[in-house]
Amino acid sequence: MGKWKSALLVLTGFVTLGAVSTTASAKAKQTPVTVNVVFNVRDRNAMNTYVSQTVDPTSANYHQYLTPQQVADRFGRTNAEISDFNRYFSQYHLKSAAYPGNFVMKVQGSQKNLVKAFKATPAKTNKDWDVTGTKLPGKLSSQVASVLGLFVDKKKTSTKTDKKALKFTHNLIEDDTPIVASSQNQLAKKYGPTKFADRYGVNKLYDQNLHGAGQRFGVIVTYDFNPSDVADYWKQMGVNSDVSRIHKIYTTDNTGGPKPKNNDDVTSQEEASLDVEQAGGIADQAQIDAYVGVSSNGDTTPDVQYLDAFATAIGDNRDKQLTTSSSFGNELNGFGRGGLSETASEFNDAINLVFEQAAIQGTVIFNAAGDSGPYEVANKSTNLPFPTSEYAVQVGGTTLPYTKIIGGQLVQVKKERAWGDSYSQGTVTKPTVFPGGGGGFSTLNPTPAYQLGVPGVNTYNAFNMLKYTKGGYLVNPDPEMISGTHQGRNVPDISGNADEKTGYGVYITYKAGNTQVPIWMNAGGTSFVAPQMAGASAVINSGLKTSAGFWNPQLYKFAVQSDTPFHVLDDATMDNTNLYYTGQPGKVYNQATGLGTVDFSKLFTKFNAQQ
Repeated sequence: MGKWKSALLVLTGFVTLGAVSTTASAKAKQTPVTVNVVFNVRDRNAMNTYVSQTVDPTSANYHQYLTPQQVADRFGRTNAEISDFNRYFSQYHLKSAAYPGNFVMKVQGSQKNLVKAFKATPAKTNKDWDVTGTKLPGKLSSQVASVLGLFVDKKKTSTKTDKKALKFTHNLIEDDTPIVASSQNQLAKKYGPTKFADRYGVNKLYDQNLHGAGQRFGVIVTYDFNPSDVADYWKQMGVNSDVSRIHKIYTTDNTGGPKPKNNDDVTSQEEASLDVEQAGGIADQAQIDAYVGVSSNGDTTPDVQYLDAFATAIGDNRDKQLTTSSSFGNELNGFGRGGLSETASEFNDAINLVFEQAAIQGTVIFNAAGDSGPYEVANKSTNLPFPTSEYAVQVGGTTLPYTKIIGGQLVQVKKERAWGDSYSQGTVTKPTVFPGGGGGFSTLNPTPAYQLGVPGVNTYNAFNMLKYTKGGYLVNPDPEMISGTHQGRNVPDISGNADEKTGYGVYITYKAGNTQVPIWMNAGGTSFVAPQMAGASAVINSGLKTSAGFWNPQLYKFAVQSDTPFHVLDDATMDNTNLYYTGQPGKVYNQATGLGTVDFSKLFTKFNAQQ
């Protein structure tokens, strides 16, 4: 335990870690810029139908998952059409290739040649966003839904990307609680994946000798990490620490991205490390594919990095569970203001398309729902990080019971509740932001069919817990209950412990000059819960004959059954909010915690009964 103690970093309060630039510290000018072409689907209705059939036990297509080639043959652009695009881009000295499935094409080359090939024009205002214009020849243009990541400044002399236009949001909250334990077992139970496994029934699957053997899961990260850090974390937590389980795939430049060094972006390194640490700690016999979406020269925009990472993973079709904790901005403010070649809606549609491809291939995706309640950006209106895709399991946050003296006051949480911490900081006199599990209604995606008719969906109870003041919020001393109806994708789907006060350990090392600095910290956020869910999925799938596939329609079906595998947190009180939304007594769903927490042993039984 000496190494643990020497590595301890005691923080002096929690810090919400928000928009983080992915610009590389070291430039690689020879590295090309990447943009994406997103194609129209030949028959989207048929594709939607087939996805639903793969998880319908009454259908002949139940568990008949398609390969990427079969997806391309049925729904993607034809090989002849892809060849037409390749020939066109080659005329401009650009490299291009479609990802398996033929829904998305990667186009690489110099910024100058990209501008010429796409006949790009300086950004013009489109509703709330400045959008760079693009134009392809008519035969090609009719097949294109959108072009992602191209940028031309309004100043005709400049084609430099405004990297402030779009940033990743990392769902990570640090805590000031020192990491101490008298034994490795206690350490694992207090700060490790064991706490998740014990709390949510994964340990009962371990008792059946299910640990993820024979499974692979993919982790989509937007920064690099040190595999040795992950192995050290696993070793301290008493799980399989074989570093050979980790397989890195660099997805943007294929050259490897900026390595963690010189403290250039510790937050992003923490995010990438913890995703692998948590998922691999839950499924400690599974293989891990880390899809690292970074740009070596920093000139490829984050939207493309993100889509490339997913398109690569889904095209590889090795992993039946994928997870990401990185998202963008919010749905109402900021996206594309720097003049990207797509609108927020077009990017959302692109994400939906590749996520649907994953579902039709039998892969489930877990996405962190955010750590600011329904307020991703401090403003008067509620907003959600996107993508809020119906083809991903959106994972919210809870708080476990705890009693602590914080700032001289006693804080007590008597039972698991929605995570919305407006109470542990004492009297707040200056506008600030508060942590809480993401949830609410999407403005970009409609209510999916599997949510319709489920009690609680498209209705809500809420408390105006916070008062907006420029730059942040103050606690409302006299909150009122608000009830109503709304439309849109309801978020989250399921939830688990995300509160930094009841959180988990994270371990990284970074270079400060010539010194390698180790950091152990206690932290929280839906960044932890999403990869934990992916690990639990790998454990479940290791006991099934066939992958459970697309979870979402099945979760909502199970939720309305008498032997539901979910524990609904339905108290309609101020002690059960995500900073705004609260429970709906007697109903199956609420926007604070979704369907609630999961008993993974019961969920396994449900999936297995359908095999």
